[in-house]
Amino acid sequence: MSNIQLIIEERAANIGNFMVGRLLPFRQKRMIGPFSFIDHMGPTKLSERENLDVLSHPHIGLSTLTYLFEGSIMHRDTLGSALEIKPGEVNWMTAGKGIVHSEKTPEHLRHSDKVLHGLQIWVALPKELEQMEPSFVHIGKEELPTWNEGETQFTLIAGKAFGRESDVPVYSPLYMIEVKSKEKTELSLGDQLFGESGIYILEGGIEEEGNTFGPKQLLVAQDHSLCTFTMEANSTIYIFGGDPFPEERFINWNFVSSDKSLIDKAKDDWINRRFDKIQGEENEYVPYPSLSNR
Repeated sequence: MSNIQLIIEERAANIGNFMVGRLLPFRQKRMIGPFSFIDHMGPTKLSERENLDVLSHPHIGLSTLTYLFEGSIMHRDTLGSALEIKPGEVNWMTAGKGIVHSEKTPEHLRHSDKVLHGLQIWVALPKELEQMEPSFVHIGKEELPTWNEGETQFTLIAGKAFGRESDVPVYSPLYMIEVKSKEKTELSLGDQLFGESGIYILEGGIEEEGNTFGPKQLLVAQDHSLCTFTMEANSTIYIFGGDPFPEERFINWNFVSSDKSLIDKAKDDWINRRFDKIQGEENEYVPYPSLSNR
């Protein structure tokens, strides 16, 4: 009997001047553990006249996790952070009671051809930390736990799993693991994981109980064990999840909270320009949409 409860296909979504594949939230599954939002960016080829320009925009009640496969993004925020993220690194920005950031093609790449490809993820905060002070942490590629089992490589991007722990400072029990196979291999995760679990297939494919799944599919497990499945050769998958929260999370545009009044306040503060502003980008911002699709 298959342990796959739900299959979510990427759906096209527009984030300004850039198309992405949206995985979460989904009407039948709003969250997986604390993971409330996942966009797959690209791979998108950008010419010398095209750049990523996501202007200043706010968040509350969550942490953002950016993980690139190709390309580069310049991150700036109202804490004064200004840092270029490259493939294999992690940007972990915790909004808490409120933060504003922008994401753009770095200056040194703006007049050349380039490719942008990666994941952008929101992780909801526990109720008692939704109004915490904002923070930003960058974790280098070499700082992430990486190990091999045969011809299969594992990288623990965030959280705890397989007796290891990432340096990304998460605020609730969770895990996000990259798995790359050079050869066809069988994985048996057993009781290594906990809470709710999902598998996102970036490339290649997996087989589980006679069913075959391929790229751009998110598989939601009925339980965290995920049982046993086979990865095809040259596949890359992301296993993620964790303990779900007891309270519902509401999402309105870029705001996540268990309390609708906090979202209403954030919305009003953004419309009336009461959020802090990024130095040098005071007049560049994304207005609150009249009809939000989040």
